[in-house]
Amino acid sequence: MHKTILILISLFIPALFVLTGSASVEPAPALQPTEDASVDSCEMLYEKLHLDSVVSRRAFRQAVEGYKKIEQRRKDILTLIDFSKPSTEQRLFVIDMKAEQVLFATVVSHGKNSGGNYATSFSNEEGSLKSSLGFYLTGETYKGRNGYSLILDGLEKGINDRARQRAIVMHGAAYSNPSVIRANGRLGRSFGCPAVPQALSRPIIDAIKGGSVLYIYAPIPEYLAQSSILTPRPHA
Repeated sequence: MHKTILILISLFIPALFVLTGSASVEPAPALQPTEDASVDSCEMLYEKLHLDSVVSRRAFRQAVEGYKKIEQRRKDILTLIDFSKPSTEQRLFVIDMKAEQVLFATVVSHGKNSGGNYATSFSNEEGSLKSSLGFYLTGETYKGRNGYSLILDGLEKGINDRARQRAIVMHGAAYSNPSVIRANGRLGRSFGCPAVPQALSRPIIDAIKGGSVLYIYAPIPEYLAQSSILTPRPHA
C-alpha cells in the first residue's frame, strides 16, 4: 500500500511543477549585438545611399565606425572626405545619418604639399602645408580672409590634434571651383584645409557646423596603426 502511494506521488509531483510553473527554468540569454551585425548594418547603409563605385567601401566603413564611437558629437551628420580619389572627382560627402541620405557630394581640395591630383602625404606639423587624416569635430564659424569658414578640431593625438593651431578649417575657395579642373587638369590646392567650391561653402558649413563628425580618409596603413578611434583589423 505504501509503495503504491509513493509511486503515485512520484508521478504527480513533476506534473504539478509543469501545471503551476514552480520548476526553476533558466531564462535564455539576451542576444547581444555582434560585430558582424554592425558590419551588415554599415553595408546596408552603403548600398542604400548608392555609394558603390562612388566612395571607397573601406573609407565608408571606417567613417561609420568612428562616428558611432565619438560620444562628443552633437549632430547626426557625418562628413567623409575620401582621399583615395583624385581631386578631379567628387570626394567630399555630407551624410545625414538619421535620415539616411546624402546631403552634399562635391570636389574638395587637399594641401599643396600632400600631392598633385592625389593626396598621398599627410602631416600634423605646423607649416607643412599638408592635409591631416583622421577624425574631427566641427566647431564654430567665423569670417576670415577666405570668407565664411568653419573651425575643425582634430580628435587624434599626433595625427590631427594641431588642426586648430594650424588654422586647418573648411572654407570656400576659387581654386576649388570645378572650372579649375577644366583649365588645369586638377583642382587647386590649399595650405592643408579642406577647401570646397565657393557656391557650396556656406550651405555645407551650415549643415555640419556645431559638433558633427568629419573623417578624412586615405589608404595609409600607418594611420590605422596609430588611430586612437578605429580598431585595427586585417585589410581594414
